[in-house]
Amino acid sequence: MNHFSFIHISYLLQAALWTIALSLIAFVGGGLFGFIIALLRTSRSTALRRLASGYIQIVQGIPLLVVLFIAYFGLSIAGFKLSALVAAAISFTIYCAAFLGEIWRGCIEAVPKTQWEASECLGFNRFEQLQKVILPQAARIAVPPTVGFMVQIVKNTSLASIIGFVDLSRAGQIINNSTFQPFTVFGVVALIYFCICYPLSSLSKSLERKLNVGHR
Repeated sequence: MNHFSFIHISYLLQAALWTIALSLIAFVGGGLFGFIIALLRTSRSTALRRLASGYIQIVQGIPLLVVLFIAYFGLSIAGFKLSALVAAAISFTIYCAAFLGEIWRGCIEAVPKTQWEASECLGFNRFEQLQKVILPQAARIAVPPTVGFMVQIVKNTSLASIIGFVDLSRAGQIINNSTFQPFTVFGVVALIYFCICYPLSSLSKSLERKLNVGHR
């Protein structure tokens, strides 16, 4: 049995970097697609709204673990050989797009209808309404819940270990299998997760107070 040492801590910190990297990939990719979903959900076209709504309902109705299995094992059966990182990135992007799209849809719709009417009276077309009037106000509302959702992304990356991606949780399992010191190993893992997530949670609360979202 090996003793828990600095080498193990170093390994956990390297795995934590991969956790952060996957979280950033998921947030950026999911943010881009989520923004499109949010625009489709608030479109004047009934067909586009239903299409976006269907995507959200499907993704939110399927466990993330199942999405990971489909991306990694399902696509492999179909002939697409993906690395664990690529499969995890695709899965988390799909997952985040659905949730961020719905969050941002709510923020867009939270902008008072009078703002739409006023911008329409100024002769703005739909694109100009969104660009110059609606989205800047919606962004102010969206910042706190978006930052808060990032915390969920970081913690949910632990599910990627099921397809072989060595994130912080998986690294803890590997070390525990050689040291048989679960309390120490996973105590350090929990501490590292806390160090990553706590600043994000604090930032979300701070932004909510500074932006005074509840008293627009």
